[in-house]
Amino acid sequence: MRQDTLADAFSAIKNAERVGKNTCVVPASALVKNVLALMQKHGFIGDYEFVDDGKSGFFRVALVGKVNDCGVVKPRFSVRKNEFPKWEKRFLPADGFGYLIISTSKGIMDNDEAKKALTGGALVGYVY
Repeated sequence: MRQDTLADAFSAIKNAERVGKNTCVVPASALVKNVLALMQKHGFIGDYEFVDDGKSGFFRVALVGKVNDCGVVKPRFSVRKNEFPKWEKRFLPADGFGYLIISTSKGIMDNDEAKKALTGGALVGYVY
Protein backbone atom coordinates (compact mmCIF):
# COMPACT_ATOMS: atom_id res chain seq x y z
CA MET A 1 0.00 0.00 0.00
CA ARG A 2 1.43 3.32 -1.05
CA GLN A 3 1.34 6.23 1.37
CA ASP A 4 2.57 9.05 -0.85
CA THR A 5 2.65 8.40 -4.60
CA LEU A 6 4.27 11.76 -5.34
CA ALA A 7 7.17 11.01 -2.98
CA ASP A 8 7.55 7.59 -4.63
CA ALA A 9 7.53 9.21 -8.07
CA PHE A 10 10.14 11.80 -7.14
CA SER A 11 12.44 9.21 -5.57
CA ALA A 12 12.13 6.93 -8.63
CA ILE A 13 12.99 9.83 -10.97
CA LYS A 14 15.89 11.01 -8.81
CA ASN A 15 17.37 7.53 -8.40
CA ALA A 16 17.06 6.71 -12.11
CA GLU A 17 18.73 10.03 -13.03
CA ARG A 18 21.62 9.35 -10.65
CA VAL A 19 22.42 5.97 -12.20
CA GLY A 20 22.05 7.32 -15.74
CA LYS A 21 18.93 5.50 -16.93
CA ASN A 22 16.93 6.75 -19.92
CA THR A 23 13.50 5.83 -18.56
CA CYS A 24 11.84 5.10 -15.26
CA VAL A 25 8.47 3.93 -14.01
CA VAL A 26 6.49 5.98 -11.47
CA PRO A 27 3.14 5.25 -9.81
CA ALA A 28 0.09 6.96 -11.29
CA SER A 29 -2.26 9.49 -9.74
CA ALA A 30 -3.83 12.74 -10.86
CA LEU A 31 -1.34 14.77 -8.81
CA VAL A 32 1.63 12.87 -10.28
CA LYS A 33 0.27 13.47 -13.79
CA ASN A 34 0.02 17.23 -13.20
CA VAL A 35 3.50 17.40 -11.65
CA LEU A 36 4.98 15.43 -14.56
CA ALA A 37 3.34 17.86 -17.00
CA LEU A 38 4.91 20.77 -15.12
CA MET A 39 8.34 19.09 -15.11
CA GLN A 40 8.04 18.37 -18.84
CA LYS A 41 7.05 21.97 -19.55
CA HIS A 42 10.25 23.19 -17.89
CA GLY A 43 12.45 20.58 -19.61
CA PHE A 44 13.36 18.42 -16.61
CA ILE A 45 11.91 15.27 -18.18
CA GLY A 46 10.99 14.12 -21.68
CA ASP A 47 7.74 12.51 -22.71
CA TYR A 48 5.71 10.36 -20.37
CA GLU A 49 2.93 7.89 -21.02
CA PHE A 50 0.30 6.22 -18.89
CA VAL A 51 0.36 2.41 -18.86
CA ASP A 52 -2.73 0.64 -17.52
CA ASP A 53 -1.74 -2.56 -15.75
CA GLY A 54 -5.24 -3.44 -14.54
CA LYS A 55 -4.65 -1.99 -11.07
CA SER A 56 -3.89 1.69 -10.57
CA GLY A 57 -1.46 1.98 -13.51
CA PHE A 58 1.86 3.73 -13.82
CA PHE A 59 3.68 6.31 -15.92
CA ARG A 60 6.72 5.49 -18.04
CA VAL A 61 8.88 8.63 -18.00
CA ALA A 62 11.69 9.47 -20.44
CA LEU A 63 14.61 11.11 -18.62
CA VAL A 64 16.82 13.76 -20.18
CA GLY A 65 19.45 14.07 -17.41
CA LYS A 66 18.47 17.49 -16.09
CA VAL A 67 17.11 16.66 -12.62
CA ASN A 68 19.66 17.43 -9.92
CA ASP A 69 17.21 16.98 -7.06
CA CYS A 70 13.48 16.77 -6.54
CA GLY A 71 11.34 16.00 -3.55
CA VAL A 72 8.10 16.52 -1.72
CA VAL A 73 7.57 18.98 1.08
CA LYS A 74 6.04 17.49 4.21
CA PRO A 75 4.01 18.89 5.82
CA ARG A 76 2.35 20.68 2.93
CA PHE A 77 2.91 24.24 4.10
CA SER A 78 0.45 26.96 3.14
CA VAL A 79 2.12 29.66 1.08
CA ARG A 80 0.72 33.17 0.71
CA LYS A 81 1.28 35.08 -2.49
CA ASN A 82 3.85 37.36 -0.84
CA GLU A 83 5.82 34.57 0.93
CA PHE A 84 7.43 32.91 -2.10
CA PRO A 85 10.96 34.34 -1.53
CA LYS A 86 11.05 32.80 1.97
CA TRP A 87 10.20 29.33 0.66
CA GLU A 88 12.51 29.67 -2.37
CA LYS A 89 15.42 30.37 -0.02
CA ARG A 90 14.50 27.35 2.06
CA PHE A 91 14.08 24.71 -0.66
CA LEU A 92 15.97 25.94 -3.75
CA PRO A 93 19.77 26.19 -3.97
CA ALA A 94 19.99 29.61 -5.65
CA ASP A 95 17.84 32.50 -6.79
CA GLY A 96 16.19 31.70 -10.11
CA PHE A 97 17.40 28.08 -10.09
CA GLY A 98 14.66 25.46 -9.93
CA TYR A 99 10.97 25.62 -9.14
CA LEU A 100 8.65 25.17 -6.22
CA ILE A 101 5.53 23.16 -7.05
CA ILE A 102 2.38 24.70 -5.62
CA SER A 103 -1.14 23.29 -5.45
CA THR A 104 -3.50 26.23 -5.91
CA SER A 105 -7.20 26.65 -6.47
CA LYS A 106 -6.31 27.16 -10.15
CA GLY A 107 -4.42 23.86 -10.37
CA ILE A 108 -0.82 22.73 -9.99
CA MET A 109 1.66 25.46 -10.93
CA ASP A 110 5.21 26.54 -10.24
CA ASN A 111 6.20 29.48 -8.09
CA ASP A 112 6.69 31.84 -11.07
CA GLU A 113 3.19 31.13 -12.43
CA ALA A 114 1.68 31.55 -8.96
CA LYS A 115 3.42 34.93 -8.55
CA LYS A 116 2.02 36.09 -11.91
CA ALA A 117 -1.46 34.81 -11.03
CA LEU A 118 -1.21 36.50 -7.60
CA THR A 119 -2.31 33.35 -5.83
CA GLY A 120 -1.05 31.24 -2.97
CA GLY A 121 -1.59 27.61 -2.15
CA ALA A 122 -0.07 24.53 -0.59
CA LEU A 123 3.61 23.78 -1.15
CA VAL A 124 3.78 20.29 -2.67
CA GLY A 125 7.38 19.87 -3.78
CA TYR A 126 10.45 21.24 -5.52
CA VAL A 127 12.60 20.40 -8.50
CA TYR A 128 15.96 21.73 -9.74
